[in-house]
Amino acid sequence: MDRARPTREQRRAQRQRRRATTIAVLVVLVVTGVAIASCSGGSSNTSATSTSSTAAQPNSGPANSTGKNRAATSRRSGPPSIEAGIEPWQLAAPLSRESVVANGTGLTVLGGITPAGTSVSTVSTVAPANGSIAPASPLATPVHDAAAVALGKRTYVLGGGSPDTVAAVQSIATPTVPPGAAITGTVSGQLPQPRSDLAVATVPSTGSGHPPTAYVVGGYDGTTYLPQVLATTNGTQYTSVASLKVAVRYPAVAALGGKVYAFGGQIASPGVAAAATTDIQRVDPVTHQTAVVGHLPQALYGAAAFVIGGTIYVAGGQVPNGITLTQIYAFAPSSGKVLPAGWLPQADAFAGYATIGTGAKAVGYLVGGEVTSQSGNDQAGVASGSLRSVISLRPSPYGGPSGSAGAGAPYAGTLLIADRGNNRLIALDTARNTTWQYPSATMPPPPGGFYFPDDSFFIRGGTGIISNQEDNHTIVEIGYPSGKILWQYGHPGRSGAAQGYLNQPDDAYLLKSGIITVADASNNRILFISPQGQVTGQIGNGVDAHVPPTSIAYPNGDTPLANGNLLVSEIDGSWVDEYTQAGKLVWTVHMTSVNYPSDPQQLASNLYLMTDYDPPAEGRVLEFTRQGQIPWIYDVTSGDAMLKKPSLAERLPNGLIMVNDDYRNRVVVIDPATDSIVWQYGITDVSGTVPGMLSIPDGFDNLLANGTTPTHPETG
Repeated sequence: MDRARPTREQRRAQRQRRRATTIAVLVVLVVTGVAIASCSGGSSNTSATSTSSTAAQPNSGPANSTGKNRAATSRRSGPPSIEAGIEPWQLAAPLSRESVVANGTGLTVLGGITPAGTSVSTVSTVAPANGSIAPASPLATPVHDAAAVALGKRTYVLGGGSPDTVAAVQSIATPTVPPGAAITGTVSGQLPQPRSDLAVATVPSTGSGHPPTAYVVGGYDGTTYLPQVLATTNGTQYTSVASLKVAVRYPAVAALGGKVYAFGGQIASPGVAAAATTDIQRVDPVTHQTAVVGHLPQALYGAAAFVIGGTIYVAGGQVPNGITLTQIYAFAPSSGKVLPAGWLPQADAFAGYATIGTGAKAVGYLVGGEVTSQSGNDQAGVASGSLRSVISLRPSPYGGPSGSAGAGAPYAGTLLIADRGNNRLIALDTARNTTWQYPSATMPPPPGGFYFPDDSFFIRGGTGIISNQEDNHTIVEIGYPSGKILWQYGHPGRSGAAQGYLNQPDDAYLLKSGIITVADASNNRILFISPQGQVTGQIGNGVDAHVPPTSIAYPNGDTPLANGNLLVSEIDGSWVDEYTQAGKLVWTVHMTSVNYPSDPQQLASNLYLMTDYDPPAEGRVLEFTRQGQIPWIYDVTSGDAMLKKPSLAERLPNGLIMVNDDYRNRVVVIDPATDSIVWQYGITDVSGTVPGMLSIPDGFDNLLANGTTPTHPETG
């Protein structure tokens, strides 16, 4: 008989009601979607999240918890891959098709379009160091799909849609960060003809009397795609200096080595559907010649381009069928090669983009943008609509060189995900391809079914998997990759406390001795079970109370430690303890600021990691000590970077933190050095079974090629 699946907090409330204690938890997430109207600069289909942003607390943990001990990136076979991270702060409102320019160590965001299809005249400054955003002098006229450039002491916005395509050049005094007094901008010039959907790149001064020159590339006058490349040194006077081989709108443009490069772009099509090109076009301002010097792996438009460490990186964009991309490519002009360089944690197109700094220390920023639709393992983040997110791009210290297998991936080997809401296990390679799924047509489920798989871990050198099915009250060992059932304990669908029974088993581990340990949560005990299915030891007497070492209160974690002991988390009362296998208490700490401690892990001699699964608001990830101190916490309170009921966090060998973000249907990786989400699998807040999607993921594990499991080496 089918029955409603209770959430963890509902199960906890049921238990406590039986003890005549009432707990009320309220979590509200409001998401609104609004369709955007068609505009002359291009149409958008967007939605908005109407929440405010608060930055996560700054990291103050030790070096080994911030990723500073990561292995250096190899340069043997290509430029570095890219770490792209969703910042813990966001724009005040969804915005796309805006212009962005670097402003010292900050950004200036100019114009854009709202989810309602309204062009805006707003200008704001962004300080990426702390996420502060402040209004600056507005433009004289609302505009979107324009381009912007800072020349001298002024910033110029060129053309755009308002809503009709315009030729106006608007300017404001380049604002400081934070900005000073607001003075409305002016119309200071005209382009030779109306032009929207354009891009601009600046070739710096050569030092021989030639000032910095901005080059306008691509665009649309309302009826015709424009091939003319324009040049300006002062923002008000423009000359035609070259003509593109292929006229495009929405190209991604960057300047490197005195040349200007245009990547992809929408091209004229005789049909109704949009068409795009794979062409990489080079403009030589000295010879006034243009050439096609390479091709992207797929035709796209609305992407962004950044120069980082002498390499041009192209990120995101959209393909003609409307699918928005997460792929990042590296382009080396010297070789003409285009190499995969990683993924955005959020699909994005038509965003404002700019680069702060130069050389290997340069950081690119994607600001806002929009998503039309997503598909396949190239999808991640918010499913569709306008974005408030800001994404940073910098050389990856862990992801290997561009062009390598899984370039940019935060893990090596195989990633196992317990996809609880879909009642399955899946394995991914570093390119996010699904390489294995259980159950399947050739790998049937165990007797009693495969229901509610919780934490699942590789065992015996990667030849098997142990998985506890929390609400099926069973533990199973599954051959990997054969899918053969090797061992089973418990009675499917029947809870109990007698020999052979479990009640909401959590965190089943195989110890090196062959013994299996499990947190038998609703029986308030930790069990040790022999391969023959006999209980050989127990921590806790079944009473729901923190009275060590006699009783423990609703345990959900029993992590094996290097010294042979177990790290136990008690949900009721928010305690974390270390016990010997004989049941002796080593230490205990009351985590008074944590509402629901989940699955603690040891990082150092006196440093631990866990999630707060169910605080009154958003979920959190934190490091803590045996004294209850919290040196680092990830606590983003709104937006794409917010967590909702994260159940497990583990530190990868490179210092990054992988997290099950259960109720946002995704697995994410957080860089604690920047407090940004740098990798994601799953569509945020949307469940599904197709590649790239999850439903309430509740466990994960990492298997390296040599058969080791780096996040729990103490197990069998």
